[in-house]
Amino acid sequence: MERIKIKKLLASDSEMGRVTVKGWVRTRRDSKGFSFMELNDGSCLGNIQIIADNTLPNYADALSITTGSAISVTGKLIPSPGKGQKWEIHADSVEIVGQAPEDYPLQKKRHSDEFLRKIAHLRSRTNKYGAMFRIRSEMSWAIHNFYREKGFRYLHTPIITGSDCEGAGEMFRVTVLDPVASGKTGKADYAGDFFGQEANLTVSGQLSAEMFALALGDVYTFGPTFRAENSNTSRHVAEFWMVEPEMAFCDLQGNMDHGEELLKYLVTHALEFCSEDMNLFTSFVDKGLQKVLNTLLNETYERINYEDAVDLLLKSGREFEYKVEKGMDLQSEHERFLAEEYFKKPLFLMNYPRGIKPFYMRLNDDGRTVAAVDLLVPRIGEIIGGSQREERLEMLEKRMEEMNLPRENYWWYLDSRRFGSVPHSGFGMGFERLLMLITGVTNIRDVIPFPRTPGSIDF
Repeated sequence: MERIKIKKLLASDSEMGRVTVKGWVRTRRDSKGFSFMELNDGSCLGNIQIIADNTLPNYADALSITTGSAISVTGKLIPSPGKGQKWEIHADSVEIVGQAPEDYPLQKKRHSDEFLRKIAHLRSRTNKYGAMFRIRSEMSWAIHNFYREKGFRYLHTPIITGSDCEGAGEMFRVTVLDPVASGKTGKADYAGDFFGQEANLTVSGQLSAEMFALALGDVYTFGPTFRAENSNTSRHVAEFWMVEPEMAFCDLQGNMDHGEELLKYLVTHALEFCSEDMNLFTSFVDKGLQKVLNTLLNETYERINYEDAVDLLLKSGREFEYKVEKGMDLQSEHERFLAEEYFKKPLFLMNYPRGIKPFYMRLNDDGRTVAAVDLLVPRIGEIIGGSQREERLEMLEKRMEEMNLPRENYWWYLDSRRFGSVPHSGFGMGFERLLMLITGVTNIRDVIPFPRTPGSIDF
């Protein structure tokens, strides 16, 4: 018989006769003449109970089934007399597809996140992580749906790049050169490398996306990005995913409008289409999460200038780990204070000092600040970072000169300002930070299937 997903069975309004389900055994208990198994196939949070009795030809085999074993069950779907479950299956056939040994590491119902990170290849079989990665899948689809509804075009930007979008230099190098030979000479001869010049894994698809926004109008890229930042914090991984829209004929205000609309859409989608899995996080992971989600949905996001935000921090009387000074790049503790304690809602922080932002951000009329913007949210801090892009060729060239960026590496970017340049804006939203926000999970390593961190690439 054709396999039916457990999610479909649990949602059924009527008996379906004989059915076949396949999945992994969560628990098994035996009674006189019967064996009861809880089966999960990953399609939903819920399990379905399997009743196998001693009339089965291979009943002895059924009694050998261990936690974690994969089985195939055919039987009749019947109403369950037990509490908390609508249906159960009275099996007339139980087949062991893959037996799990007694040392299967997920024997207990609860394990610490630290333990589960060490077995990332198995943790998706637990309730929490199964729910997390179903939500991640659904939110990926929601992002594409949001942009399709708004008429954006999806763009695949390069993973390998010759330019550093952020200018921080924390990039992974891509090369076919022999590291031993390079070590002997003390330098790498990139002229003899695959691309004939230094190449890296991208930290952002923005610069490429800008080129297409100036042709197709509104585009977005959603893919992996990489940063070689040697940081072992709960907010950093080396490989992460970014949502990056770029919009022609859009100023900073329109950019903020778009960011607020996107975040509210995604929170709404999570609550509507991931309700069962979301309930696990609001009930067991963070009991204050629902209040945060309501704030994200119902409040109008504050908009303030960087200088005003710094003044608020200086007057707060709060002792921060990092001293607040004008002209500094704010730290996570400063951002969270503003979003969680002062405004108690999301806020857009805009018009930063030019000296702490990348070359491509539009210089404001005051000559001191650029049209940059960050969206700060409770518990996370920055979730969106963007700007109105500098569309004026002469200003862009001056900024690149100030920052000692070689024009020859960005000739194509400068070309876009020569040939029909227009005001345009965009931002990057960290997908993992979005997932942390809507689930209440506090460590970024727990919202990505196989986290890449300094000194760790086991899976």
